[in-house]
This record gives sequence, C-alpha cells and structure tokens, in this order.
Amino acid sequence: MGLCRLAAIFHSPPLPPLLKLSSKFPALFFPSSSPISAKFSSLSSSMESPPDGYRRNVGVCLINPDKKIFSASRLDIPSAWQMPQGGIDEGEDPRNAVIRELREETGVNSAEIIAEVPYWLTYDFPPEVREKLKQQWGSDWKGQAQKWFLLKFNGRVEEINLLGDGTEKAEFGEWSWMSPEQIVELAVDFKKPVYKEVMTAFAPYLQ
Repeated sequence: MGLCRLAAIFHSPPLPPLLKLSSKFPALFFPSSSPISAKFSSLSSSMESPPDGYRRNVGVCLINPDKKIFSASRLDIPSAWQMPQGGIDEGEDPRNAVIRELREETGVNSAEIIAEVPYWLTYDFPPEVREKLKQQWGSDWKGQAQKWFLLKFNGRVEEINLLGDGTEKAEFGEWSWMSPEQIVELAVDFKKPVYKEVMTAFAPYLQ
C-alpha cells in the first residue's frame, strides 16, 4: 500500500496510474453525471431525520478508476485511518456538505457524486472521545449521524493535497488508495460497523 504524505510526497510502491473510466457506473441509490459544483444547492437529499443527540455529518467514499478508496491517517492519531468526513452546517444540504468537506480536507475538486446511502448511519463516541470533543465543539453529542456519498475521482493525483483548500486546519498526515477490506481493517474500532455497512452499500461499484 503506497502512502502519500502531507506535502504530497510519494513513497514506493507508486500509486497505480489514473485511467479514464470506460463505462458508466450502474445506478444504485441515485445516479449523477454532473461534476462537483454549487448547483447541488438546489437539490435536497431524501432521508429521514437523524436521531436526537447525534451530530449531523457527511462521509466521503472517494474511488479512483481502479476502484480503490481514498483513506488518510489522522495527524492527531497516526494509527487511525479514515475516509474524509465532516459536520453539516445549519441549513446546509448534505450534498453541498460532502462537496465542501472533500475540498477542505483533500483539496479535491475533480470528483463526481455517483451514489448515496439513503439513510443515516450512526456511531457512538467512546467516553474519552466524547469528553474531548465536548471541549472542542462546546456541545455534548452522543456520536455522529452520517450521510454517506460515493464519489468518483476524475482528476490527477497531483490535485490531492492534505493541506486542503486552506480554509481549515489540516487533519491528515498520509493518504493511500485502499481496498474495502483495508478501509475497515485500519479504521478505529468504534467506526468499523459503519464502515462495513458503507462498503456493503457501495459494493456494486467496488467490484
């Protein structure tokens, strides 16, 4: 598994070359052939309300033409690898939120929404994590209710920059393209059940 560090320094083995997709993905939850853009502001995701006490959040499953998934290690916990994610602002459509979070955390603009999980997936914070985030956020959340999206990366690897777009503090130190099994294996324990369900939901796109 080749790793890439914060300043986009590449390590052996090299990442597989990016290839142009030769066919469309089949429809799963909703099809989209539009590039990431602000026009999603006029759309609203169909879903039930998230459970009370959970912070509304989006998750980004970004795949390359080889159907590998983007994952990155946290700067504060280097052994913890995860897919990009982030909170949904008040009144923000989840599809706008996933676009924004991907750009803020990875610098990626060249991506396309392929599908979404049409329901909320939740995980609880362990007590020590909950207390730390209570101090950080000023709110006491039980955990996070996440809306997950599958996106196809259409750009060049040079576009990926863990400094993000400069609007937020960097969160990641290294990144790599991974298999679904690696995504689950390297996730922190309290996120594993959600990651397993995400991999199952998007399995038709990852085979």
